[in-house]
Amino acid sequence: MAKKTVATLKTGSGKLFTKCIKMTKSEKTGGYQFKEEIVHNDHIRDFFNKK
Repeated sequence: MAKKTVATLKTGSGKLFTKCIKMTKSEKTGGYQFKEEIVHNDHIRDFFNKK
């Protein structure tokens, strides 16, 4: 299933989007949490700046 998604994003209008992965430290457990999102290229900076 992942191959199908990647193949779709590499062609056509899919080049306008980027998969972003943000790592944050959890205050509760002390471990790390990861947040993944497919974001339009114009909004990448906003994704990493919001908490």
